[in-house]
Amino acid sequence: MGQWANASGLNRRALLRRAGTAAVGLAAFPLSACEARSSLLTANVNGTNSLAIPELDPGTVEQGERVFRLSISAGQKEFIPGVVSPTIGVNAPYLGPTLEMRRGERVRFHIDNELAEGATMHWHGFELPAAADGGPHQLIRPGTRWSPSFEVRQRASLYWYHSHLHRRAGPQVYAGLAAPIYVRDDEEDALDLPSDYGVDDIPLVVQDRALDGSGKLIYPLNMHTRMLGMRGERIYVNGTQNAIFEAQTGQLRLRILNGSNARFYEFSLAEGLPMQLIASDGGLLDRPHIVRSLKLAPGERAQVIVDLSEGRSLSLVATSPDNAMGMMGGGMMNRRRDNGQTGEVFRILDIRPNGASRIMSLPSRLASLNAPDPSLAVRTRRFVLDMGMMGRGMAINGEAMDMDVINERVPVGQWEIWEIANASMMAHPFHIHNAQFRVIDRDGRTPPPLETGLKDTVIVNPREQVRVLLRFEDYTDPDLPYMYHCHILEHEDAGMMGQFVVL
Repeated sequence: MGQWANASGLNRRALLRRAGTAAVGLAAFPLSACEARSSLLTANVNGTNSLAIPELDPGTVEQGERVFRLSISAGQKEFIPGVVSPTIGVNAPYLGPTLEMRRGERVRFHIDNELAEGATMHWHGFELPAAADGGPHQLIRPGTRWSPSFEVRQRASLYWYHSHLHRRAGPQVYAGLAAPIYVRDDEEDALDLPSDYGVDDIPLVVQDRALDGSGKLIYPLNMHTRMLGMRGERIYVNGTQNAIFEAQTGQLRLRILNGSNARFYEFSLAEGLPMQLIASDGGLLDRPHIVRSLKLAPGERAQVIVDLSEGRSLSLVATSPDNAMGMMGGGMMNRRRDNGQTGEVFRILDIRPNGASRIMSLPSRLASLNAPDPSLAVRTRRFVLDMGMMGRGMAINGEAMDMDVINERVPVGQWEIWEIANASMMAHPFHIHNAQFRVIDRDGRTPPPLETGLKDTVIVNPREQVRVLLRFEDYTDPDLPYMYHCHILEHEDAGMMGQFVVL
């Protein structure tokens, strides 16, 4: 383990302290008038709320680069009618636009921080230079602009961008600093999958939020929150509660992002109807898989096709499986579903067919994906996740996050196996920056369909070990690190995170 003790590292730490990285509540976010350019458009349909579809932002092509201009600013949102809460958004009062780009092109971002505190913007799931990663070291101070640029190397899929401020990722993402990214490519285009944004191709950013007795958004920092992560009793999809979508087509492609700080979801259609799973975090699977439920931890994504050809309404629902020592996961509704599973039951989205019922059959093959070959690995690294007593010792390999310590040095182009072991009694989603990896096994068992493709975040259950195969193909930097961490944001903020450089 090496020390990162150069002057630039010490300056970054001082800047973060001056920017105010102590864990505090939403009172840190000042109120301001909502901007008229909201990227979330809602309407009322028969007493329910029409699903907000984030504005699609394709950027502008300038001198061979696709350029996006983004502004992080304070805003306001009514989580219940008539009660205003302070929020953070990107080009909007809350959340932000869906950025659209293509594999192989170069993109540039001009990001202005209009907040009274520092912020960062992390491109979750992307392979890119460390200086453009948007992790804790790429601090955007108040009143300044950050302009990273990189080549889009990802396969077509759903990715996202969100705050990664050191010790403040939890409250900033909770306040709204997060939004989707669509990457498209020629290979997926040739398959003729549903891809008409907002019509038959729908992003679903699923988040839970807690409100106080007056209906205002709250972020309580108590022992329960620090240990289990921030969990709310109300579900919002793209910022919409009790959402409904009027479908105009016989097939619907749902791109689901678990954008919650800590809550796990097991998604399904009511009555146990089947869905066709087509993609995981980093792109299409080898073929469609018929599934009746789908478990996603914070940071994970999945894409499913639902069939509306029979003309009847469908409901996407979710249980919230306990992931905290089997007894601390909350206890809202705790009902038994039609398929026999128990847990908190949330209504996610009601889908009402209101148009053509003709559907197109999916291709039998989607992407070329060879099975992961562990024999390629020349080294194995082990990462043990632990929480200490009552969550007071969040750590990886016994060490809490230190901005001045490089925990791992990884040679470029080298295949490695990373063993992620969970020594705690709570499940953790493990995210690795700058990589799309392959899951080899879980305690020697074959991974489920969702984990047969490219992943950047993986669930590690209590007392379980997950092995993943990965390599970092480019972008070396001996000083600037990438992160690996638990994607329960309160755990990340409390120290369950480490740093590595690619050499």
